[in-house]
Amino acid sequence: MKVRDSGMPDEMIWNKFFDIDLILSELQIDDKIKDLVEIGSGYGTFTIPASKKIKGKLYAYDIDNEMIEKLKNKIENQKIENIVITHRDILTQTTGLQDNSIDYVMLFNILHHDSPSDFFNEAHRILKPNGKIGIIHWRSDIKTPRGPELTIRPKPEQIIEWIDNTKFLVTKNPFLLEPYHYGLLITKI
Repeated sequence: MKVRDSGMPDEMIWNKFFDIDLILSELQIDDKIKDLVEIGSGYGTFTIPASKKIKGKLYAYDIDNEMIEKLKNKIENQKIENIVITHRDILTQTTGLQDNSIDYVMLFNILHHDSPSDFFNEAHRILKPNGKIGIIHWRSDIKTPRGPELTIRPKPEQIIEWIDNTKFLVTKNPFLLEPYHYGLLITKI
C-alpha cells in the first residue's frame, strides 16, 4: 500500500533537500550498527551513504519498481555488496525478516501514512532489544519546496504520541534538521 501523497520529484532536485551526512550523524547511524532496515528507500539518497557506515547488511525496501531499479543500478555501478534490495509492500507483507534480528530501522519521510503505527509495529517486531528507529520528516510549521501536503505531515509531538511507551523510549527528542526537516530517535525497550 503506497503511502499517500508520495510522488518523487527528479532525483537532482530531491537530493538538494537533505544534508545527508548531518542527518546520518544526528541519528547515530555509524559503525556500531550491524544490520539496518530502510523502509521506503526511494532513490537511495540515504541507503548508499548509510551502507558505508554500518558493519553488516542494509535491507532496503520500496514499493515502487522504478525506485528499486534505479537503486539496483546504483549499487551495481558502485559495486556495493552489503545492500539487499527488496520490492515489497511491508505493510501488507511485513519485511519478511526474523523477529529481534535488526539493530536499526530508518523511517524517513514516510510517517504521513494513514496508519503510521503499522510501521512502528513492524519495526518493533524486527528490532533487537535496544535497537533504534531513526525518524525524519518534513516540517509542518513552514512551507517547503517539496513534501506531502502540510495537513498530513506529522508534527513531532504527534509522532511521540503514536509511540507505544511500553515498547519504545524516546532517546533523542525532536530536533531541527535545517532547513526542511526534523528528526528524532527512539529505542526499543
